[in-house]
Order: sequence, then structure tokens, then C-alpha cells
Amino acid sequence: MKSVLIACLVAFGVHLIPLFLPRNMPEQELAIAKAIPDAVQRAQVLKKLKENPKTTGAHLRGAAELLLEGAPLDAYELAKEAERLEPGEVETQLLLARVCHGQRMNRCEEESLARAAELAPADARAALLRADFAERDGDLAGALKAVEEAYGKAPGEAGVGLRYARLLSATNRGEEAIQVLKKLEETLGRARAWVEEGLVRVAQGRMEEARELFARAVEEEPGLVMGHYQLGMAAYRVGDVEGAEEALREADRLDMSDMRPLSALCEIQRQTGRLDDMRATRMDLERRFPERMDAVRSACRTP
Repeated sequence: MKSVLIACLVAFGVHLIPLFLPRNMPEQELAIAKAIPDAVQRAQVLKKLKENPKTTGAHLRGAAELLLEGAPLDAYELAKEAERLEPGEVETQLLLARVCHGQRMNRCEEESLARAAELAPADARAALLRADFAERDGDLAGALKAVEEAYGKAPGEAGVGLRYARLLSATNRGEEAIQVLKKLEETLGRARAWVEEGLVRVAQGRMEEARELFARAVEEEPGLVMGHYQLGMAAYRVGDVEGAEEALREADRLDMSDMRPLSALCEIQRQTGRLDDMRATRMDLERRFPERMDAVRSACRTP
């Protein structure tokens, strides 16, 4: 017991060392600020970086990131100082846009996004950030327009193309989404691309086609969890309860950290009146996810 106490005291002392060292390095201030849970106290430490001659724009951006939650106006002040110090940095403009969006400073947000696009015309990040903001505000048309711009700048990036296809599907432009996905087959892999195409068909209500695409995907890549999960969901929608259960159990076997397959199976069992099976599934969820009991109760509601 005594040795454990000594070890704890030594570890505590090691963590206190930075507090007693000469604090003239921005990295020190950032490290200390990360250990401070209170945003106001953290801001008091970080705002001193503005007077430190060793501070760079990257230091100030890092400090602003630490203050986005809890002290956004201080984050804005530090980001503006980073802009003054290094006016040509795209990262600073993207950070400012995020800060300004969070504070509903619309003019600042627009100016920052425009400046980022001006500094790096081929960089898709400003357009993608604009899409993030539009999606948060429920503006799918605005998000699609922004992602379309990003796709024009970075058509070879799988993440951008995938997002573009999903937004096309969400705005009832499914056939265009399919064409985008076909171009991504080499980058994503055929199995993953087929799953995405299947989701487009689901959105269109074309369940048999969706099921066929999901089946092709898992045949191509048997370890593709999302393929088995979506195959199970599509199978149930076309009336194949046995096929749905088989696919969902395989998805669960492949990734036992994901609640969704068993949660979907529980709902299928509830809808088909198999209450004993449903209770067994609920018990399995409770055993596997004891730290997420509220989510289990919500996902698998037994009578």
C-alpha cells in the first residue's frame, strides 16, 4: 500500500513540474491549458500567448481550438491574432469561419470562407466547411451546392465523392448519385461502392435492387459489416425474415462492438411477434453493453 502511495505521489509531482519551470515557451502554455478543465481559467492562460514573441500562428490556432467550447469569444480573439501574425494561412480562415458560425457572426463567416477560397482556389476545404454549416442548419440544397463545388475541385477524393453522392440521393437525384458512385468503385472498392448504390436504391424504394446490390457486396467482401447489416434490413423489407436474421447475426458476429445489428433484430422479432426470441436478444444486448443500458432499453423495447 505504501509503495502504491509513493508511486502516485511521484506521478503527481511529475505532472506538476511544468508549473514550476520558466514559462516562456508557447508549447508549455498549451500543455498547461489542456490540463485545465475550466474554460475561463484556460482562456486566462492562453491569452498570454499574444504577448509572447515566440508565438506562431499555429500556436494561436491551437489555443483557439481549445477555447471553441466554453470561451468562443476568446477563441475568436486568438484566431484574429493568428490572422494578423500570418495573414496568408488558409487554416486560420477556416478556423475563423468555424468560430464565427458558432456565434452566428454571419458576415465574419462569409468573409472567412471567401478569403480561404481566395488563398487556395484548388482547396476543397472551404466548400466542405460551408456544406457542414448548411447541413447543420437543415439546408440540404445549400449543402449539395457546396459539396458539388468541392467535388469539382477534388473529384478523386473518395470522401468528397461519397458525400456528394449521398446528398444527391437525399435530394431525390438518385440516378446522378449512382453515376458518381460508379466513378468511385476503384477508390472505394467494388463492395463498398455497391453498398452505397444499394442505399440509393433503398431511398428510391427499389428494395429488390437494393437487396441484390447488398448481396453482391458481401459476396465480394464477406467481412464487410455494413454490407451484411444493410442486406438484413433490405431482406426484411422484402419479406424475407429468415434471410434478414441470418444477415444481421453475421453483421453482429463480425463486429460485436456495434449495437445496431442486434437492435434491428430485436425490432424484427417484436414486429413478427416472437417475444421469447426478443427477450433473449434484449438479454444479450444488456450483457454486452452494460454501460449503455439507456440505449439498449430504447433500441430493444420489450413488452
